[in-house]
Amino acid sequence: MKINIYYGGRGLLDDPSLFVVNKMQEVLEELNVTVERFMLVEMKNNITMLPQTLKDADGIILATTVEWYGIGGYLQTFLDSCWLYGDKEKISSIYMCPIVMSTTYGERDAKLNLSIAWEILGGKPCSGICGYIPDTSMLETNKKYLEIIEKKAENVYRTINQKVACLPASNQAVNQKVAVNKNINLTPQESEQLSQYVSDESYVQTQKEDIRELASYFQGQLDRDENEEEKLLEAFRKHFKPQNGCKVTYKVVLEGRKKPLMLWVHNAELKCSFADNQDGDVLISTDMDTLTEITRGRMTFQRAFMSVGSMKVKGDFKLLRMLDQLFVFMEG
Repeated sequence: MKINIYYGGRGLLDDPSLFVVNKMQEVLEELNVTVERFMLVEMKNNITMLPQTLKDADGIILATTVEWYGIGGYLQTFLDSCWLYGDKEKISSIYMCPIVMSTTYGERDAKLNLSIAWEILGGKPCSGICGYIPDTSMLETNKKYLEIIEKKAENVYRTINQKVACLPASNQAVNQKVAVNKNINLTPQESEQLSQYVSDESYVQTQKEDIRELASYFQGQLDRDENEEEKLLEAFRKHFKPQNGCKVTYKVVLEGRKKPLMLWVHNAELKCSFADNQDGDVLISTDMDTLTEITRGRMTFQRAFMSVGSMKVKGDFKLLRMLDQLFVFMEG
């Protein structure tokens, strides 16, 4: 069994929907379900291609957080793409579980909208989960809430595994009536022109060359990112100032980067790298521009935290202040 998770929130560390998604993924993987997650915020330029990822899925989870109104643009764009480019025959066999947490108002409406949208696409909705969670710690510390999430994941597994039947919904009639490919009426001259493009070897070669140039561009971008990360690690190693009795791990999540920056400090020993699935005593969320400003000595960690929107921190704030003592980038 395979379940795809499409997360449409902003990816913040304290996002309650992200917490629920993580917990449900843990339970599903314990049940030997193959889970693949798609962070739409990191794939915003390729969302229109994501309906292709539905082809090998038995079920999906659509997750988002209502921060002011509605399901948000990323998830809406994904659903639009499913309507325009998705394989409706395949979608008709896929179960969907909506997850909507709200930090304001409207989680029930958003959850209902996701279910209706999936029915209009022809899919099968599962019972979802929604709630008003202004602070993620409410979920982390409440055992009853955690049990609800775990049981919901188990119910999703049973529904998909047993292929539970669903009664027909009137929403699906919309699909049958309007989801029809429109015929493109071409004049004979236009048809001939199109056929000339297809048979024109020089035109085909031009297209292949454009593809090669794009591939070269993205490879160069990847190389630049790796070079930038190595320079960042070298800056932390160079400016490390050991502190006696200090034993701490910092996890720095950088916007747009797949792997977080991990800083392990134990007295005079420092280890730093970009690594996945590691825990930290302090979680820091920021962007590469802000971290670059810090490593160039133009800003301190404390000042970045005080700047609105530049940095978010979760954990012991005393350890955050210690960062400026462990890594001295500013001279004088």
